[in-house]
Amino acid sequence: MVARRFAVSHNDSTFDVDYDTDDGFEVLKYQLFSLTCVPPDQQKILGRDDQIVSDESDFASISDKLRLVSIDGVEEEIAAEVKEKSDKLAMSDEELACILQAEEEALMMQHFVASDNKEQVEQRIRPRVNQVQMYEDPHRQEMARKTVPVDKLEEKALISLGREGNYKPTKVEQDNAFLLQLLFWFKQSFRWVNAPPCDSCGNETKSQGMGVANSSETLYGASRVELYCCNSCSNITRFPRYNDPLKLLETRKGRCGEWANCFTLYCRAFGYDSRLILDFTDHVWTECFSPSLGRWMHLDPCEGIYDNPLLYEKGWKKSLNYVFAIAKDGVHDVTKCYTRKWPEVLSRRNITSVPALAAVLSDITRELRKKLSAEVISALEERDRIEMDAIEQGLYSKDDASVSLPGRLSGDKEWRIARTEFVSDEKNSLSSSSCPVRRCIDDHVTNIYSAFSPVLSKLIEYSPSKKAAAEILEIFRNILVDLKNSPFRTRRTSVNSVSSSSGDIFNKTFASFSQLLDALSLKSELGVNGSIDIYLASDPVKTSVALPVVFHALDYMIYNIGQCARLDSRSLSWPLLKLNRLCSGLVLASGEELPSGIATCAFDGTRMSKWEEPNGAAGCWIIYQVAGNRMVELVAYELMSANDAPERDPKDWVLEGSENGGSSWHLLDKRTSQMFDKRFQRKTFTVSSPGYLANAFRFRFLAVRDKNATSRFQIGSIDLCAGSS
Repeated sequence: MVARRFAVSHNDSTFDVDYDTDDGFEVLKYQLFSLTCVPPDQQKILGRDDQIVSDESDFASISDKLRLVSIDGVEEEIAAEVKEKSDKLAMSDEELACILQAEEEALMMQHFVASDNKEQVEQRIRPRVNQVQMYEDPHRQEMARKTVPVDKLEEKALISLGREGNYKPTKVEQDNAFLLQLLFWFKQSFRWVNAPPCDSCGNETKSQGMGVANSSETLYGASRVELYCCNSCSNITRFPRYNDPLKLLETRKGRCGEWANCFTLYCRAFGYDSRLILDFTDHVWTECFSPSLGRWMHLDPCEGIYDNPLLYEKGWKKSLNYVFAIAKDGVHDVTKCYTRKWPEVLSRRNITSVPALAAVLSDITRELRKKLSAEVISALEERDRIEMDAIEQGLYSKDDASVSLPGRLSGDKEWRIARTEFVSDEKNSLSSSSCPVRRCIDDHVTNIYSAFSPVLSKLIEYSPSKKAAAEILEIFRNILVDLKNSPFRTRRTSVNSVSSSSGDIFNKTFASFSQLLDALSLKSELGVNGSIDIYLASDPVKTSVALPVVFHALDYMIYNIGQCARLDSRSLSWPLLKLNRLCSGLVLASGEELPSGIATCAFDGTRMSKWEEPNGAAGCWIIYQVAGNRMVELVAYELMSANDAPERDPKDWVLEGSENGGSSWHLLDKRTSQMFDKRFQRKTFTVSSPGYLANAFRFRFLAVRDKNATSRFQIGSIDLCAGSS
């Protein structure tokens, strides 16, 4: 740990900043943002002689006087050039020379070891070329589309964008989001087969070798058939390895070959420019061209992981040799995309010589393009050239050490261990020890919580008992369930007479739900025959984003009504009413799980997500900056346990506030030996040192429930409640 105090000048002002180097460079940028309102991604920090200060700088020796420049216009272009130059120079001349020397030696060795025989490579690639041609069949594409819940995936895609604050996405953004939802859906709908269950009794089986394919199996390209004997009834179960994706739409099972084969068909069926990736060290996956990224994007359907091409070398510890991209219009050697150890990989590429390999790929690509127009071929060649240039430039780029890639997740444990692709369960996830500043898109959560106030007031006025009050909320919940089950773009439902014994009370209290409907972007009006019509008031995506929050809030409300001593305003205050809940702030954390356990998940108001810190059992932190840098008094906060793994629950923590955006901290509350008895349990805490005005708050979680059983920390949700202004 190095504690430093910097005098940072910006425009005509100078700010004193206390900085602990263990906190990470993003924390310093966050502190400067709090003081200057210059967003972290727009900051250029300069030291002595205008040397750029970065996360690689030696903070123990740099100057005490720094200068902050806001990047815009020409300065942004200069900064981009500086960054590009910095990336290229990230490797020292000596390191680069060593790598180039290793490459030269590997090429020389390959010259003596590899032959000019092209057959072995061609025999492995040709069947995949034929397979890829099937994806262009309109019938196969139509059959694939029919199996996909398109409306649900479109809604989930738009929700994912809405949760980032993007309610008016471009077509390119929507297409990219839909592709990711297609990947996640496929991961859940396709089944991995280690050994198939017995066809006769459903019990476990064990391998009995290979069999001969029958006519119905060869019809769909099953040249190999595995045989399995039941451990209970001795029945023989056949497992044909189908190559026709049309059949896989029906069986929906297999190993990586079947997974990638079928998923790539789905990608083509929805119009994505796709290619099948063949790894000679026994794996297959997919790539799709991303217009938003301007490049091909890695997608592994077996793992449900995307845009992480170093997954296999860095996560699985694979010793790669050849990786080929096979598309309808060409075959390319993309091995360099998937490695940062090219000299090592090069030393293993001894199946054939470089000229022979280039000839094979060129011949196949020429065949695939022979019926295309000269204009199309020219465009493809230009894209190939751009891709190859980018691959060469990226080959020596610095690996992001903060990102931890998992070992293999698909397949049973013994099989993964045998392939040396297994990593311990605690480390088997995609995570980062460096978290960017993220904005909470959660004003709808605060609006929903606040909207329960008039509802509870009317329940207290009209309900004769706790049971009746809970029934009213159940009636309203059922109405929302009907609404949720309708098409998301045209959501609408009608409420006729309520047959429940609490129907009369519901009619009297319904007007009090108007604020809650507003928070859900819904409105109501009197329909024919006295019914009440509830329908969308504005953007349907806003309703889709808000509905999970209100369902969980209603469940929590109904539960607490049942637990309270009596139905009165004193019993139904905090924590049921999170009045003055802080929202729309900025969040920074010590680490996070990618992509589903990021820091903002702690503030999204649903039970479906959580903030997870992969190394948090030994201690972690999360900072919340108040929106607009407002000064507020924190009076209470609520923590909710996550969905699983009680050993990861917080046990000891400190809550601190800062009046200067994180330059210094003041103790607000300290808790020890806390215990969450169940999942999704909410615990409310009043701040032990109220009266302190702050514009930033920091939780330092010091211990989890059982640090010997886990390296991880997790929390389902955090709600911060300010005093009334």
